[in-house]
Amino acid sequence: MVPVTSSTSWSACAADGFCNGARARIDSVTERLPGFTVGGLREVRDVRLVDASGTALRSARPPRRIVSLIPSTTETLCALGLADALVGITVYCREPAVLLRDKTRIGGEKDPDLAKIRALDPDLVIANVEENHAEHVATLRAWGIPVWVTYPRTVAEGIAMVRELGAVTDTAARAAAIASELDELYAATRARVERRPPVTVFYAIWRDPYMTIGRDTYVHDMLSVCGGANVFADRPERYPTVALDDIVARRPAVILLPDEPFRFRPAHVGDFAACGARVQLVDGKPFSWHGPRIAEALRTIPALLAP
Repeated sequence: MVPVTSSTSWSACAADGFCNGARARIDSVTERLPGFTVGGLREVRDVRLVDASGTALRSARPPRRIVSLIPSTTETLCALGLADALVGITVYCREPAVLLRDKTRIGGEKDPDLAKIRALDPDLVIANVEENHAEHVATLRAWGIPVWVTYPRTVAEGIAMVRELGAVTDTAARAAAIASELDELYAATRARVERRPPVTVFYAIWRDPYMTIGRDTYVHDMLSVCGGANVFADRPERYPTVALDDIVARRPAVILLPDEPFRFRPAHVGDFAACGARVQLVDGKPFSWHGPRIAEALRTIPALLAP
């Protein structure tokens, strides 16, 4: 969730690229893809799968050897019944633990062992704009390895991503069931929190210096959906650096200290005594993980933000 810096721009990975706000999409096109399957339908389909980099994914069969470069995506793939198809995951992919115990670890999101990934002979690698470097994706694609790139920046897009992964991996029916449940929870949560005033909140992602989330981030949208008002929503940066005096001046009612990417601990709570806010140590995954974890987020975060 800390900004990616790289020498290769994401927009260089595809014609329309991330910098133009591309989103993963599934479009009908004239090119026929023999044997491609979506939702278990074994027939010729006129489909085009386009990821968040604007790159089309073409395949004659569902992927059977998948490498996931994002912990939340790994969890989503397991929820789609694809644990056996996962041949490589990052060192930070820990849940669901029982299904990942014996998986090959290919390094971290920012520093994956590309040669190790290549040796696994994957027929699909799944990456993310926020978590992975563009040059790594470019290298994998240059080797002929299909890469699907995600970039959900809102909760609604995080739910849509489940359906997209279902289409890419031929698990559309299971994905639709999960996404439909999330859609219902999303609508119910929005309706419930709209009946109360937004609660001002400061969400920390780093210490020394303090960093927080700006408006154009997934965490910001999650807080908003769950009844929070990000006190640094006016900052243009996605992940602004802020001083303690700035935090105090914004007068947040709630301060949330997650355990990732920086692991805040009880000793850090006192740092914010001058704010006069309710300071809470929280599990960072519900705030930042896409996919099925959204259900936990929508069920628990509104209570954390309740007046």
